[in-house]
Amino acid sequence: MNVIKYSCAIVLALVVLYACKKDDDDNGGTVTPPKDRGEQQIIDDAALQDYLRTHFYTMEDVLINDDTTVEYQVVNFDTIATPNENEQSILDSPLLATKKITRNDVEYTLYILNFNKGEGTHQPTFADSTLVTYRVKLLDTDDKVFDSALNPVWFDLVSVVEGFRESLVDYKGASSFVENSDGTVTYTGYGDLVVFMPSGLAYFNEKRGDIPAYSPLIFNIQLYKVNQADHDRDGLPSYLEDIDGDRLVLDADDNTDGNNAPNYVDNDDDGDGTLTKDEITVNDSNNDGFITLDEITFYDDDGDGIKNHLDADDRDLKNE
Repeated sequence: MNVIKYSCAIVLALVVLYACKKDDDDNGGTVTPPKDRGEQQIIDDAALQDYLRTHFYTMEDVLINDDTTVEYQVVNFDTIATPNENEQSILDSPLLATKKITRNDVEYTLYILNFNKGEGTHQPTFADSTLVTYRVKLLDTDDKVFDSALNPVWFDLVSVVEGFRESLVDYKGASSFVENSDGTVTYTGYGDLVVFMPSGLAYFNEKRGDIPAYSPLIFNIQLYKVNQADHDRDGLPSYLEDIDGDRLVLDADDNTDGNNAPNYVDNDDDGDGTLTKDEITVNDSNNDGFITLDEITFYDDDGDGIKNHLDADDRDLKNE
């Protein structure tokens, strides 16, 4: 697969692409009064199961860069009806799996077609950055793509809709890639999936361009690369700044000092005047660019069970 190679500045700017952003903006996003989430999930899940029962999929080669090389394959959907009445439904596909996510006391179900789990080394967390191509559709528009990236773009998983994030964290990037003389990159063994998600894990009561409120969505995604994110460059990977363990880093429970910045974008988590990076010691022992818990030394100088970087009473520098 050949794909265009982008500089970091360009691809990071593309994180704010319209399709996958979850935060509110003034660029076409409108909000209607919310329905009951539990009731809407019952409606959405019935619609998703009906779609999976009555549709089949085919694979289509993607050709770009004005050549005959197949970059990757995207998935097309059609109704099981004459002349396709003998096609296997998506619901009966051996590649289909489910994943349960509970949010706001509601259990949601993601339906995921697994084409390739990815053969690379690294798997993204819910707070990492991922290089992907994607297409998004609605259930009732088999032939219409509402948004897409034919060439890879970087997405910060903190800011995408939850169904996108929670499906992608179970995949890995490519096993290898080759930089070609024409500026393209050839990836092999990349993660490849389709996720069918309820509106409660998408935009829910927000209207996004031509996507109506309360719309279940279909995302076809290819995952090529993973970068571990440390948004505030404090030495702690952003996923480790999820204090309450809910796999979200934007909420108030992950803001130790109660200022305007949750810990993952706050380089002094406890507001004691000593930067977080100076209250921990980090050693990337295998130099792979991915920091694990066993590569971080935490301190608790006053022995109160609260780590120094989260305890305003402990402020000694550890890396002088």
